Amino acid sequence: RKEYVDLYVNYIFNKSVQKPFEDFMRGFLRGCPARYWKMFFPEELQDFLQGHTTFDWHMLEKNVVYREYKKLDKTIRNFWTVFHKLPEEKKKMFLVFLSGSDQITGYGLEHFRFYIEDPQVENPDEVCPHASTCYLILFLPR
Repeated sequence: RKEYVDLYVNYIFNKSVQKPFEDFMRGFLRGCPARYWKMFFPEELQDFLQGHTTFDWHMLEKNVVYREYKKLDKTIRNFWTVFHKLPEEKKKMFLVFLSGSDQITGYGLEHFRFYIEDPQVENPDEVCPHASTCYLILFLPR
């Protein structure tokens, strides 16, 4: 019985998928030659492809570029006070709102830069914050 189970498991997990896997690997290596990704350790490659999932939120605050705002403006101070009180899940939801993803690919938050910009509207109370995900801009009315 043990031999039968071993042979069956080997067939299901190895032999039956061998041809499709070889086809996939051939196509993958054609589009992404091994010389480009073999230099990474597995953990680095995973971070690069999937993105970082844990963050230093104060680093995010440090890397922001302000347009028509200064770091000590009341709106900005209030924004960061509220942001840092949010639970982790809501902070990640903010990243989705800002960038379209709850992960940061590549080098992580140390190099992630986004902008907070005053949309300079006539009546800021009638405008909701909105984001340009392509350019990583948060339009935050005063």
